[in-house]
Amino acid sequence: MTVLLYDKPAGEGSQEVVRRLGRERGAKAGHAGTLDPFATGLLLVLLGDSTKLQRALTGLDKTYLATARLGWRSSTGDPDGELTETGRVPESLELPTGTVRQRVPMTSSVRVGGERLYRKARRGESVRTPPRDVEVHRAEPLGRTGELARYEIECSTGTYVRTLIETLEDAYCAELRRTAVGPFRVEDAGAELTPAEVGEILPAVAEALR
Repeated sequence: MTVLLYDKPAGEGSQEVVRRLGRERGAKAGHAGTLDPFATGLLLVLLGDSTKLQRALTGLDKTYLATARLGWRSSTGDPDGELTETGRVPESLELPTGTVRQRVPMTSSVRVGGERLYRKARRGESVRTPPRDVEVHRAEPLGRTGELARYEIECSTGTYVRTLIETLEDAYCAELRRTAVGPFRVEDAGAELTPAEVGEILPAVAEALR
């Protein structure tokens, strides 16, 4: 089967996409890196035997376009949470780069105590979430219009961009679009690659196919 480059719309979760496409194709399906429902952009959907490439593809770096709304806070770090206007605009709009320690947000699908965090959050529970070190290779400001500041961010897998935006303190991630996963670009959405074709692009995948 194939690896489908899919441009996910807002409002649909990654697992919803996978289940729908799996039914449509009559094949088992997976993906190589979650996108939150509010986020859009490139999702690598693995169909059929391509699911065996999941580990190799999930580890690829990601590139995002992110919009921070300044002078506001969100209970979840994104537009789906409870929003509070503070009116305080951060003096510096610089985001951290290099090795950054993040604490996994309650909205994450990471399991704690055998249960995904977002399920606990839906019940109103709050637990101490595990920290993790991620690599932010680049966080380039693209400009500001009023209370909105835009960035292009290139980072390692497992990076929570909403948490990165929250380092500005009075800000949350209002929009998020994934533009690339490793060498794969959202502009090529709709393309389908066989595992062999992916292996020609990525030596690590070729190794996984042996």
